[in-house]
Amino acid sequence: MAKGYMYILECNDNSYYTGSTKNLERRLRQHMKGIGANHTAKRLPVTLLYYEEYDRIDHAFYREKQVQGWSRKKKEALMNGNVELLPGLAKKIFKREKKGKEL
Repeated sequence: MAKGYMYILECNDNSYYTGSTKNLERRLRQHMKGIGANHTAKRLPVTLLYYEEYDRIDHAFYREKQVQGWSRKKKEALMNGNVELLPGLAKKIFKREKKGKEL
């Protein structure tokens, strides 16, 4: 199986784009030409901020899907090497408690 990369780009509007690929250099050229993805094509130019290399492309794809769901602050902690902050930056889901009926 081919090696793969998970990467994070910053777009011209300061948004982040997370992707995965077998060939990082080629994929970056595609993004810069506006043929990489709809999100980046509308927000050129883009800048590579971060990437991780994996022995298998499916591992890079799995990591892409994981990081895509993260908040901006959590992605920034990852890119800045502050991995100890990641658990505290996880999205919290709050459930509403049902109020009991008064008799």
